[in-house]
Amino acid sequence: MRTLPAAVAPVLVGTSLSSEIKWVNALLALVVALALQIAVNFANDYSDGVRGTDTNRVGPTRLVASGLANATSVKTASLLSFLVAAIAGSLLAFNTSLWLILVGAISILAAWGYTGGKRPYGYLGFGEFSVFVFFGLVATVGSYYVQAEQISLNAVLLAIPMGSLSCAILVVNNLRDRPQDELVGKRTMAVRFGDLKTRSFYAFLLITAQVSAALAAIIDPKILISLIWIPLTYSTLMQVLNGAVGKDLIAILGKTARLQLLIALTLATTLFI
Repeated sequence: MRTLPAAVAPVLVGTSLSSEIKWVNALLALVVALALQIAVNFANDYSDGVRGTDTNRVGPTRLVASGLANATSVKTASLLSFLVAAIAGSLLAFNTSLWLILVGAISILAAWGYTGGKRPYGYLGFGEFSVFVFFGLVATVGSYYVQAEQISLNAVLLAIPMGSLSCAILVVNNLRDRPQDELVGKRTMAVRFGDLKTRSFYAFLLITAQVSAALAAIIDPKILISLIWIPLTYSTLMQVLNGAVGKDLIAILGKTARLQLLIALTLATTLFI
């Protein structure tokens, strides 16, 4: 799954910010993040499939829409993944703070509500905001919290590049699907903004990620090494600004995910050493 780096990256960064790593908590946080990402992918496949949104999809094959799996099986896979996230999250809560159970419950509801339910907010253009919050702020700050049992402004700062790049992954995904989404009434941000503004927003997110990562040098000057990814950032955003469409955007989605993972690994390594 091309979007899995969006789950791994913030956990790496948040965990590495701690001066003393609790490896059990780090592993549980990673399980929660990965299980939620897998769960939301299955949930989207199920919900979009039963609505008929993916009938003429340009992107990677969806299980329900293509007939490779029935809707009930995909829904069950999603619920099982949510269960794994809930179990790992509960263990984390017992190790740290029971308030994490509430955070986890909200995260699961948000993951399902993206395309599920009677009024999925992903169909109303709020998907990017949710991704920034949950795969940026909550994942990064939460990963730090289960280590240090406190919230740090440094963790919030490091959450910005993670959230921005997670958001950029969704933006390029929705940009690719924009023509079909518009036809079926799925009012994503890309549909609402239109093609040109969506491409500009993508560029803004990548620039924000690179700049905020560099600003994190106030935590540790070695973080400036993250600037080595400026050429990759530039080439990726220029492909989008130059009008890449359809299947070309699938490759750019993967490239955006790799950029996020590379920046996360750079930040995590410099913080760890």
